[in-house]
Amino acid sequence: MTQTTERKVDAGLREGVMSGPELAAQAIASIAPSAVIAFTAAAIFLGAGNGTMMAFGLATVVILCVGYIVSVFARRHASAGSLYTYVAKGLGPTGAFAAGVALLIGSWGIAAGSLGGAVSYASDLLQLFGIPATGTVWLIVLTVVIGGLATFFTIRGIRVSARVSLVLELVSVFIIVVLLVAALVWLGPDAWDPSQFSFEGVPFQGVAAGMVLGILGFVGFSSADALGREARNPHTAIPRAIMWSAVVVGVLYVFAAYTQIAVLGDELGEVASPLQAINDRIGMPVWFAPILVFGVAASFFAVVVAPLNVVGRIIYVMGKEGIAPERFGRTHETHLTPHRVLLIAGPAAIVLDIILLLLGTHPMDIVVWVDTYGTYGYMVAYALVAIAGVVYTRRMGMPSTLVRICALVAVVAMAYVFFANVWPVPAFPLNVIPYLFIATMLIAFSRFWWIRAKRPDVLQNVGNTHTEMLEGVG
Repeated sequence: MTQTTERKVDAGLREGVMSGPELAAQAIASIAPSAVIAFTAAAIFLGAGNGTMMAFGLATVVILCVGYIVSVFARRHASAGSLYTYVAKGLGPTGAFAAGVALLIGSWGIAAGSLGGAVSYASDLLQLFGIPATGTVWLIVLTVVIGGLATFFTIRGIRVSARVSLVLELVSVFIIVVLLVAALVWLGPDAWDPSQFSFEGVPFQGVAAGMVLGILGFVGFSSADALGREARNPHTAIPRAIMWSAVVVGVLYVFAAYTQIAVLGDELGEVASPLQAINDRIGMPVWFAPILVFGVAASFFAVVVAPLNVVGRIIYVMGKEGIAPERFGRTHETHLTPHRVLLIAGPAAIVLDIILLLLGTHPMDIVVWVDTYGTYGYMVAYALVAIAGVVYTRRMGMPSTLVRICALVAVVAMAYVFFANVWPVPAFPLNVIPYLFIATMLIAFSRFWWIRAKRPDVLQNVGNTHTEMLEGVG
């Protein structure tokens, strides 16, 4: 390889600096608030009732605790390795590998699961236009097309994919906010619902269980930290993007929950699609329904793209350090993206969804099942970075009181979320998903144990790649 080519390949992921809004777009697109609003408030309402807003509010507090700890690392280290690199600073190679694998499972699982949601709503949208996009063949075609487009955008470039995510998510959020505001205007004086603020008769257990779903509604919020190598002023821009995206989305969730309860009341827990029920209830124009469905479909598509970006960058750093096969530590010569990883992760998501469709699985069940698998990964990664934050700040002699408080809140919350998802034992296949996650982690650790036995020198590289030298990506 010539020096010129080598320099070009080692230029890695940087194709120009990304602005703060573009970083926030990555974070918000990974959360996919529009998709969460479409279903989660109704699910929380079944147990929490008028405490639904409280559940979302408490979930926002937990996520902000995790975000604060991530920001402590992001202010000092800019890396494509995300939580993998941060955990290495506190817990060493073993903790870093566990966090990296967990985050990979989380990112890829959310991408693959959300592909099912994009397919479901794309099918509904086509039917609204008179195209009979039903049946397994149609769903498989949509899976290939949508999954292929998502993979293409991630390979074509991070700025392209981030802007696509930004536009789609902004459009979908705008559409939903228009609907919710129109609903409050339609209610007139009845828009004020004091019962949602009194909390009288609100079951604590229902609110606590609702927090589980609320926290799950934020998974992926820290994904902007994987773009440390592409960001303008990363030590400042990334912490802001992480914290502000969590705040904005949290406020949006609380507002959406309040409005849905105010408009639908007890019907919120009974309707199949709350947003479409509100659309019908307040008599929005006929042309608004397709726009609403498009908005939710766009949100699901955005959350396919954004996590794939994270997968590519974590494996890229692992490849550079020798933890993953070294061929993955190279980038596309033209687009400067980790294309080798993306050409595996994207098609793998498509294949998984096709298999489930062939088995007769509804696309929205794919969302529930595969997203649940991915969520376990995020929970482990968030808990590990919280613990690492305590160790790191103490070791570096940094103020750590707030870090310790946030870490305690985060770890206890993640432990509760895990417990609430395994007990009482859910129905099949949700009952086996935790064990599938554990099995995946153990299989991945066979690579770590092999490296520790055969190439122990490689472990010294973990967490030390591209965190201090910000002049370019290698």
